[in-house]
Amino acid sequence: MRYRTLDPKLIIDTAERLEERVAERFPDAGLRGVAAELVSLSRDLAKAAQALEAPIWWLRGAIVAAVAAGALIFLFVGTILPLIHISQADDAVQSVQGIEATINMMILAVLGLLALIRTEERIKRKRVFRQLHGLRSLIHVIDMHQLTKDPAALSANFRPTAHSPTRITNAADLARYLDYCSEMLSITGKIAALFAQSVNDDVVIDGVNDVENLASNLSRKIWQKITLIENHPAAQPLPAPGPASKAPAPRRAPKL
Repeated sequence: MRYRTLDPKLIIDTAERLEERVAERFPDAGLRGVAAELVSLSRDLAKAAQALEAPIWWLRGAIVAAVAAGALIFLFVGTILPLIHISQADDAVQSVQGIEATINMMILAVLGLLALIRTEERIKRKRVFRQLHGLRSLIHVIDMHQLTKDPAALSANFRPTAHSPTRITNAADLARYLDYCSEMLSITGKIAALFAQSVNDDVVIDGVNDVENLASNLSRKIWQKITLIENHPAAQPLPAPGPASKAPAPRRAPKL
C-alpha cells in the first residue's frame, strides 16, 4: 500500500527541499517567499486532510439519538393511537385514512433519515472547499511570479523601457527560475489530491480535479517558455575547441 497512496510527509519534504533550492539560487527573489508559503500551506493542509479521515462522532451520536427519538414517536403516534381509534370507530373510511397517514409518516421518516446521514458528507465537503480556496489562490500567485519571465529578454534586440520589470538575462538562470515555478505548481496539485484521498466524495473529487487541471495548464505555459529558452542561441553550448591547425610552411623562393 506504500505506493498506492500519497504520503503527506514526503510531499512536505519535497516542498522544503524546493524552498532550499530556491533560496540558494535566488536568495533575493520574491519566489523564495512563495516557496516558504508553499511549505507552510502544505503542512496545514496535510493536517486538515488527515483530520477529515476520522468520522465526526458527535454528529453521528446526534443522528442516532434523533433516529431513536423519531422511532419512538412514530411507534406511539403512527401505530398505537391509530389502532385505538380504529378499534373504536365503525367507519371503514377512518381506518383507511389512518393507514394512509401512517404510510406518509414512514416515507417522511425515511427521507429525514437519509438527510441526516448525508449531513456528515456536506460538512466535510464544505471544509475541503474552504481549504482548496487557499490553495487555488497560491497557484495564481505562483503564476504571477513567472508572468514577466519572458524568453524575449535573452534576445540581443531586446530594449527594456523605463517601466519594464526586472529581467533575468541569463538563459540558465531564467530556465531554472521557470522550472522552480513548474515544480511548485506540481506540488500544489499533489496537496489537493490529499483531500480526494481522505474524503471519498464525488463532489470533492471534482473540485480536486479542477485545482489539478488549473495547475497543469499553468505549468504547460511555463514549459513552453522553457522550450523557447532551450532553443535560443544564448542557451546553446559553445562548440568545443578543435585541434590547433598547423600554420602552412612558408614557400621557398625558386632557385634562379
